[in-house]
Amino acid sequence: MDLCHPDTELSSGEAEELQRIKWHRKQLLEDIQKLKDEIADVFAQIDCFESAEESRMAQKEKELCIGRKKFNMDPTKGIQYLTEHKLLTPDVQDIARFLYKGEGLNKTAIGTYLGERDPVNLQVLQAFVDCHEFANLNLVQALRQFLWSFRLPGEAQKIDRMMETFATRYCLCNPGVFQSTDTCYVLSFSVIMLNTSLHNPNVRDKPPFERFVSMNRGINNGSDLPEEQLRNLFDSIKSEPFSIPEDDGNDLTHTFFNPDREGWLLKL
Repeated sequence: MDLCHPDTELSSGEAEELQRIKWHRKQLLEDIQKLKDEIADVFAQIDCFESAEESRMAQKEKELCIGRKKFNMDPTKGIQYLTEHKLLTPDVQDIARFLYKGEGLNKTAIGTYLGERDPVNLQVLQAFVDCHEFANLNLVQALRQFLWSFRLPGEAQKIDRMMETFATRYCLCNPGVFQSTDTCYVLSFSVIMLNTSLHNPNVRDKPPFERFVSMNRGINNGSDLPEEQLRNLFDSIKSEPFSIPEDDGNDLTHTFFNPDREGWLLKL
């Protein structure tokens, strides 16, 4: 029987079956429409969430940018702002990693913060130095890495504290290289002085290797360091001076080359 032809007569059973089919079709279309509406609603919620997340991220980035600018102007207030806005935790390890990463931070400001004597700053300094991995580096290589990560402040006591922390970390990463951290500490200053003497244009009397050896006699707990070790350090500095952050237009050779600082270094 041809159900599509208008003149076709249906039995009562066939008519009922056709009605059932039409009813199911209607239900199916309604269910499909409901599903479409639900899918549209889910997508609308996703769009709303993404928009809110983008807005939140944009706000966070804006606050982070403000925090960095505040840090560069006043490091303590910058850290306070960042912790208050939950962009940093007060944990010294978190602060140290933030400074070590250094994105958008003025390296002079990093040095200023690390040089403070406040107990928290001292803990951050230790954690900051611990971020450096000096294993299998000679002393000049380690100093290059360390002195590039921030700018040494001008005050002698702050420099002393920072270099002492550096020496302790270097010896921990390289056991057996020196007999004590004091040896590493004194030799580090000697290398910095050598960098100044060799590369500051105001110094006309460039020290030969023999003078560098003489300067460092007996510093290894009363004994001398191997001449080959000193030669490697000397040649490294002679061929390439330290690369130092130049936030304020100066460099390490000028930081150390003045009467007060020179006298302090020689005394050490």
